[in-house]
Amino acid sequence: MPKKLTDDLNERIEAEIVRHVEGVGIDVLHAALAEIVSRRTLQRRLANLADQKRVSVSGKGPSLRYRQSQIIYARSHEPALIAASPGTEVDTPVSPEGEEIRRYVRQPRQQRAPVSYKQSFLEQYTPNSTAYLPESLRTQLHNLGRPATPKVEDAPAGTFARDILNRLLIDLSWASSQLEGNTYSRLDTERLIEYGQAAAGKDALETQMILNHKAAIEYLVRDTEHVGVNPETVIALHAFLSDGLMPDPATCGRLRSRPVEIGGSVYLPIALPQRIEELFGVVIEMAAEILDPFEQAFFLMVHLPYLQPFEDVNKRVSRLAANIPFIRHNLSPLSFIDVAAKDYIEALLGVYELNRVELLHDIFVRAYERSCQQYVAVRQQLIPPDAVRLRYRTQLSALVAAIVRSGAKADLAVIRAQVPGTVVEADHERFVALAMEEFQNLHSGNVIRFGLRPLEFAAWQERNSGDT
Repeated sequence: MPKKLTDDLNERIEAEIVRHVEGVGIDVLHAALAEIVSRRTLQRRLANLADQKRVSVSGKGPSLRYRQSQIIYARSHEPALIAASPGTEVDTPVSPEGEEIRRYVRQPRQQRAPVSYKQSFLEQYTPNSTAYLPESLRTQLHNLGRPATPKVEDAPAGTFARDILNRLLIDLSWASSQLEGNTYSRLDTERLIEYGQAAAGKDALETQMILNHKAAIEYLVRDTEHVGVNPETVIALHAFLSDGLMPDPATCGRLRSRPVEIGGSVYLPIALPQRIEELFGVVIEMAAEILDPFEQAFFLMVHLPYLQPFEDVNKRVSRLAANIPFIRHNLSPLSFIDVAAKDYIEALLGVYELNRVELLHDIFVRAYERSCQQYVAVRQQLIPPDAVRLRYRTQLSALVAAIVRSGAKADLAVIRAQVPGTVVEADHERFVALAMEEFQNLHSGNVIRFGLRPLEFAAWQERNSGDT
């Protein structure tokens, strides 16, 4: 039975050739690609690639070798990206280095050399010695992101983010989803998050994407005792963000076990599951060692998408993971407001195909400056947070978890009977009201905040499904 050819077979062949700097013969090539292409088909494809000048050929007979073609950078932009027609997006000003990356990634795919994952890109980085962001820039960003109220800096981790949570949920859910092509407007997003009203005429997957962002952001902001730059948190972010969006539900919250390709790019991510797991651990371990929150955030934005540890939703995971250092250090979060999808994608292509970060650096700095303008101003207008909720946050979470695990109905009598002794008499009624509010807003996407597993919540929900 003939082999079923994979999509972009030519790119797979080119990527394998790139791995052999001194050239590679047909026998070695076929051994590496035997699972996806027959020897005869491989020979035909190689002949076509040679005719198109996409690979070079040297030698004859048994000595024949295929090598990566020496492609010269095109000097013109791809017309579709720069057409000056009405409504066309104007290029964001960037550094000369960023502009150089732009010129390269705007070439047609056939003029860009196929590349695979390079572990050396990661190995060249030493936490707290190497720096993608210069020290002077990090100091500037610290000054921008520091809340106007000095007390906030010394407050428990996540205080600033909790203060602006309602605004952050809308801004980050909307802006991050837009970067994925979501067509919800900011107003539509606000109605969905605040009132549960899905926008008319929108695809259900777009609605799901927004709600997934909301759940993931709430997890980061409200569970700061357990959230950190660690594998568990990053995998939990994927579970939240990919819920209901993966073709195979079993891949939600799991590292990938099969190859993936990136549309519009000549970059081929690593395929071996054992290597993915190993490198994922190394990336997170290195990120956790970085002391500066801005350098840590940027490192995650570079190396999580580059590794592609999940089958999908990698970019979304990296954007929310980048906010972990800001939340923990009570700095202004990064919402990606006013970041153009074109700029962001081109910056990532620079990372994927050239291992260069300058364009992403430009976009990151601009995005953070814009976010600071939003949230430093927002906080000045905020009503102080509920003192009772803050005082008894741990007790509230413990009570919700205890009632769910017991299977009891969450009514006033049950809640009042389980008010902890640490809650003073004067705060009893407010504590009960807050507990009722938590149960009214409890769903499968946020039960992790209370240390509950989805199966525990589902069992409790089924047991009480007949109650009104």
